[in-house]
Amino acid sequence: MPKALCITGLAISGVLFLLFLWDLATPSWMAPFKKASIMMDIAFILCSAGLGYLSWITWKENT
Repeated sequence: MPKALCITGLAISGVLFLLFLWDLATPSWMAPFKKASIMMDIAFILCSAGLGYLSWITWKENT
C-alpha cells in the first residue's frame, strides 16, 4: 500500500477519534452531535482507533 494512503488513514482516524471523543466527553450543549447516541460514540472511537493502528502498522511495514 502506498505511504500516502497510510498517512491519509492515520489522519482520518485521528480526526474521527478526536471528534467522537469530544462528543462523548463534553456537555451536551458543546457536543458536535449533541450526544445522540453514546454507543455510537464508543463504536466510532474503537473503529477509528483500529483504523489508526492498522494504518500505523502498514506504514511501518512499508518503511
